[in-house]
Amino acid sequence: MTFLFDIGKVLLDFDFETSLRKLIPGETADDEVLNRLTRLLDRKDEFEGGHVTPDDYIPWALGVLEVEMDHHTFIHAWQNIFTPNEPMWRVVETLRKDGHRLILFSNTNAIHCPWIFETYDIFRHFEGGVLSFEVGAIKPEDKIYHHAIDTHGLIPADTLYIDDLPANIEAGKRLGFRTHQYELSDHEAFETWLASELDRGL
Repeated sequence: MTFLFDIGKVLLDFDFETSLRKLIPGETADDEVLNRLTRLLDRKDEFEGGHVTPDDYIPWALGVLEVEMDHHTFIHAWQNIFTPNEPMWRVVETLRKDGHRLILFSNTNAIHCPWIFETYDIFRHFEGGVLSFEVGAIKPEDKIYHHAIDTHGLIPADTLYIDDLPANIEAGKRLGFRTHQYELSDHEAFETWLASELDRGL
């Protein structure tokens, strides 16, 4: 059986704000900190869609944050936002051991990748991935789903797709995938769904 796995809030939890907030001087007013972070993250979809390169995004981001620092400091903060979702990691290890085909399907960017693949051992279990910044489209746009189908020869009705965002799940359902909207706080619900799908088979 084939599985499509989102990364953020599924395989890895993340928190942009806490990490990036550390870059802003401590005397900055809270409402101004929030304003800068909001402006920064408002352009994240454009970055993750591959329409802006790191060489363009990083200087712009430092300008929005109103800080002077080398690019490596910003990259370190941008990368170190993740926490492993260990219950899901155990599932991935079991699925791979049982011979299932695992593929990543993620909105992500050229600062996080390939860094996360080198940092977190769980990704060795995946045979490939569809990454938004490489495709030039982000979920829930149809283009990235069709790219996944065509590139990996997927049959949606035989593919289990796990994502945390409702809009992404709705797009997956519309295209015929067997879907589960994952909640970090309710991993048990995912386990129940997974057991039912595995019993159902293809």
